[in-house]
Amino acid sequence: MAAEHSVQTPATASGDTRIHNIGYRSYDGPRLGRSYARLSLYSQSLRGSYGLGRSVKSKVLPMLLFVVMCVPAAIMVAVAVATKANDLPVEYTRYAVIMQAVISLYVASQAPQSVSRDLRFKTVPLYFSRPIETADYVRAKYAALASALFILTAAPLLVLYIGALLAKLDFADQTKGFAQGLVSVALLSLLFAGIGLVIASVTPRRGFGIAAVIAVLTISYGAVSTLQAIADYQGSGSATVAWIGLFSPITVLDGVQSAFLGATSTFPGGTGPGTAEGVVYVVFALGLIAACYGLLVRRYKKVGM
Repeated sequence: MAAEHSVQTPATASGDTRIHNIGYRSYDGPRLGRSYARLSLYSQSLRGSYGLGRSVKSKVLPMLLFVVMCVPAAIMVAVAVATKANDLPVEYTRYAVIMQAVISLYVASQAPQSVSRDLRFKTVPLYFSRPIETADYVRAKYAALASALFILTAAPLLVLYIGALLAKLDFADQTKGFAQGLVSVALLSLLFAGIGLVIASVTPRRGFGIAAVIAVLTISYGAVSTLQAIADYQGSGSATVAWIGLFSPITVLDGVQSAFLGATSTFPGGTGPGTAEGVVYVVFALGLIAACYGLLVRRYKKVGM
């Protein structure tokens, strides 16, 4: 903090002259430290993922994608209530898989927004000049995007759950399905956020980051789905189809939830990985999340130098 005193001297031939006597004093307020700085960065990044605190233009796409995620769930609920159905049209664990294109677009738009601008305007070293370290920056950004994704994917599940209760469907079954769905989208959020941030952190240009994230998430799914269909058509067996699923983030999620969360697999033939293969899927998913975190820490150690 600085106390500023201004003393104005009489006008001279060269014009008005003003002398500023600035006296500095030491800061004696609270020192909040790294945890507060990390929490502030997390909060700011999470708000930015939905355009809050930014221009109206920045709010349009994330808010539109949020609405697009929730509207189909609301329609399904309305149909279930109106027809007095005995169950919802779609499983909680399958909703995110069906809406994967919207989720991928959200990741592609918000991951570069979270990190590419810091790289482009060279503000990362300024973060590290404060009581914050590389790991703090990575954790805050990773947690913020994962939280934003969880909000995006869990909100429609909540709409489905509330609608199911309004339709007087079985409380125990719906609660179990809702809980399984939350576990599924939590894993999806961590996985997609890590992949999106790793790709976006490579380039300071937001446009390149958006294109790269879309390409990785969509092309990998298309390629894996095609190979699985070919393997199933040739009668290669469910095991071959299951192992191919390890090469796309969304099919990895599909394999985990069909093995352990009671989900119906979207793999060709409707046969997902068994328990033993499912363990491999879980280990692979957690390893991929850990690898993304490690790559981000390594990347920002270089950026901060």
